[in-house]
Amino acid sequence: MTERDAALAAAVRAGDAERVRDLLGAGADPDAVAEDGLPVLCGAVETFAYGVAEVLVEAGADPDRRLPDGTTPLLRAIEGGSPAVFEAVLGSEPRLRLAPERREELLEAARGWYEEGPPARLRRPTGDSGPVRARAVREGESNTLTEYTVGGRRVRDGHGAILTSLEWAFRILTPVAELVARAVRHADPEHADWWASQWILTVRRSAETWAKVVAFHRHPDPLPRLFVADVLGLHAMTGGLTQHPGWYEKERLKLLADWVRSEDDGAVLAHLLRALADEALPGAEAVGLRHAGHADARVRREVPGLLDRPLTPRAAGAVRALCHDPDAGVRSAAAEELVREALPAEDRPLLLALLADADPQVVRRAARATAWGADRSPEITEALVRLLGSADQDVRLSAAYGLALRDDPRTVEAYARVGRLDRPEYEHDHRADGLWRWKLRNEPSG
Repeated sequence: MTERDAALAAAVRAGDAERVRDLLGAGADPDAVAEDGLPVLCGAVETFAYGVAEVLVEAGADPDRRLPDGTTPLLRAIEGGSPAVFEAVLGSEPRLRLAPERREELLEAARGWYEEGPPARLRRPTGDSGPVRARAVREGESNTLTEYTVGGRRVRDGHGAILTSLEWAFRILTPVAELVARAVRHADPEHADWWASQWILTVRRSAETWAKVVAFHRHPDPLPRLFVADVLGLHAMTGGLTQHPGWYEKERLKLLADWVRSEDDGAVLAHLLRALADEALPGAEAVGLRHAGHADARVRREVPGLLDRPLTPRAAGAVRALCHDPDAGVRSAAAEELVREALPAEDRPLLLALLADADPQVVRRAARATAWGADRSPEITEALVRLLGSADQDVRLSAAYGLALRDDPRTVEAYARVGRLDRPEYEHDHRADGLWRWKLRNEPSG
């Protein structure tokens, strides 16, 4: 092993994708073999370092290289159960690259792990009857998985997502019912298996597939209904993927309008109300107002987003009532709606109460909304000044930003009290630029 390849193996072990990229650019071999005799790509697979695996494959590492035990890096990625690692290792054009027998080998591996499940499959080759350790892990921004460990070997439970993606890569049209079953198997809308089925049933567009998917909105179990609502949402976001967006939009909006009248599950109904708000359907406000007193807080949280502007007397009354809701999420949503227009003097105490709410979530969201809100009264300005004493930096940042937008002379002092914004989420936060913009407006140049 050359010194450069040894450095590459070390960078792979450390999960340092940027260092791996630099070493490959300097001439390191993407198919270099590590000290264990396996390609470095296998090390990235074993440690679930999908960013590293992606860099290696893009640089030419062979995912189909046959190893001494008969596996390949791609087979190992399938067995590992991480959809992110699998996608990184799959490589381009697998349908053209792989012979039919190799495709079947991969499908069989994915199918076996999915059907048997990681705990049983992990024990089978070793006969290890020791305890199975399980922990929740997150891949990417939103996908969740369970990671199982038996006898020192770790496997994640994303085999349904891997099987779904592999079938689509080989253009196998898996029955819609099977894809829905895979999605709801873990009863978790954030699970990678849910997302994979949702994505495939969104891009696999045909009138037949559409009809079979939406038929599940009448399923007696709310989980498949929630899955259909998710598919509709992704359809709305990806309308440009089809040659007939108008047809899908018409069918989607018609289904939403009919479905929202009959849905009785709180989680599904909340999802549908959010979709109605996003679609800006005529009559959405009337639907929202009908649900302002719903027993499920998840439903009530969606009501403010359905209201038209300017607020009608009935809608304004609903917002006032929701400001007193026992659920913090509902009060937060009401606060955001309350500040969209200048407040009548009699409603100002509602906002002041929300800015001093006992729940930190309500204060945080109310402060954000108030900062750019339409109410520029002295009472609200002074409330923002009081928020500068909050222990929550995000609340202090919103307060300082609100003062900057109001061209308040205390803005410089306010930003000093915010403190250093060194968390990644503040890197592109427009509130962080408030002091700079205030100075442009208020301080003489040059």
